Amino acid sequence: MSSYASTAATLAADQPAERRSSRFSTVIRVTSGNFIEMYDFFLFGFYATYIAKAFFPASSEYAALMMTFATFGAGFFMRPLGAIILGSYIDRIGRRKGLVLTLGIMASGTAMIAFIPGYASIGLWAPFLVLIGRLLQGFSAGVELGGVSVYLSEMATPGNKGYYVSWQSASQQVAIIFSAALGYFLNETLSKAFIADWGWRIPFFIGCSIIPVVFYIRRSLQETEAYLAQKSHPTFGQMMKTISRNWPLVVAGTMLIVLTTVAFYLITVYTPTFGKSILKLSTEESLLVTLCVGLSNFIWLPVMGALSDRIGRWPIMALFSGLTVLTAYPALSWLIANPSFGHMVMVELWLSFLYGSYNGATIVALTEIIPAKVRTTGFSLAYSLATALFGGMTPLLSTWLIESTGDKAAPGYWMALAGAISLSATWLVYRGVVRERPLAE
Repeated sequence: MSSYASTAATLAADQPAERRSSRFSTVIRVTSGNFIEMYDFFLFGFYATYIAKAFFPASSEYAALMMTFATFGAGFFMRPLGAIILGSYIDRIGRRKGLVLTLGIMASGTAMIAFIPGYASIGLWAPFLVLIGRLLQGFSAGVELGGVSVYLSEMATPGNKGYYVSWQSASQQVAIIFSAALGYFLNETLSKAFIADWGWRIPFFIGCSIIPVVFYIRRSLQETEAYLAQKSHPTFGQMMKTISRNWPLVVAGTMLIVLTTVAFYLITVYTPTFGKSILKLSTEESLLVTLCVGLSNFIWLPVMGALSDRIGRWPIMALFSGLTVLTAYPALSWLIANPSFGHMVMVELWLSFLYGSYNGATIVALTEIIPAKVRTTGFSLAYSLATALFGGMTPLLSTWLIESTGDKAAPGYWMALAGAISLSATWLVYRGVVRERPLAE
C-alpha cells in the first residue's frame, strides 16, 4: 500500500466523526455547481412565455414558444462536445480543476441571459445572444453532471456508492425547490404586468449573485484519492481510442439515461408550462406542483440510491422503467380528463416516484460500467447524448406533440418510449451483452 493510501486509512480509522463531517461538507461543495445549473435551466422553462415575448416575437404565441424551447434545446446539442473536450480535461488534469472550470463557463452563460436587452431594444442581437448564452451553458453542462457524479463515486465509502452518487441528482432538486418557491413569492408580491415586463429577470439576477459564493466554495475541493492513486493518466488520443473501442458501452449508457433525462425535464422544466397552458391552472398553482415534485424527487433519490447499494442496481432499474412504460400515458390521460390542482399533484408525484427511483440506481450504475481512466469522459458523453437527443427536447416535443395530435396527454407517450429504451438497456448491460472492451496491450 502506498504511503498516501496508508495515511488516508489511518485517518479514516482514527477520526471517524471528522471524516463523516468532512465527507458531508465535500458533498455540499461538489454539488453546488449542479444547483446553479439546474436553477437556471428551470427558470428558463418556467419563464418561457415571458422569454418568448422578450426575445422571440412571432405571429402567434405557439410560434414564439416553439422558438424559445428550440433555443432551450439547442444548448443540449453542445453537451456532447463539452463532454469530450471538458471530460478529457478532467480525466487528464483532475476532478477539482475541471469542476472549477465548468462553473466559470456556466456562469458566463447565465449572466448573458440575465442581462441581455430584449428584441425591442437591440433587434436580432437579442435572440442571437440568448442562443450564445444557452450554447455556453450546454457546453459546460456536458461535463458538469459527469464530473460531479464521478467525484462522488470516487469519494464514497465502501458499500455506499449509490447513496453518495444520488446526491448529484438530489442537489438539482434543491434548485427546483428554491426556484419554485422564489417564483411563487414573486408572483404573490409583484403584479403580473411588472413580471411580464422585466420582473421575470429578477430570479436570474439572484442566480448571478449566488455564483461567486459557489465558485468560492468549489475552489476549496480536494482531489479524489482514487484519481491521485492512478499511476498514469491517458492522453486525449488514448482516451478517444478507449471511447471508440467501447462505443457499444457508451450507446448502452446513453440508453440507460434516456428515461432519467426525459422524465426529469417533463416533470420539472415542462410542468409549469403544461399546468398553465394545457390545464389552465394559475401560475401559483403550477409553481406549487413543481415545488412538490422537487421535494418528492429529493426524498426518493437518496432512498433508492441507498437501496441499490443493498439489493443491486438492476432490480430497481428494471422495475421502475417497466412501470413507466405501463403507466406514463394512462396517468397523464386521466389528468387531462380530470384537470385540477389536486389531480395534477397526484399524477406528478407518481411520475416523480418513477423518476427518483429509477435515477437513484442508474446514475451510480453508469459510473460503474464506464472504464475507470475515461470515466468522466465516457459518463459525460453518454449522459450528454441522452440529454441532447431525448431529454433536452422534451419541452419542445411535448408542445409539438400536443399541437400536432390534439391529444393533451401525448407527452405520456414520449415518457413511455423513454422507459422502453431504458428497460432494454438495463437488460443489455446486466445480461452482459455489452461490456468493457480493454485496449490491447
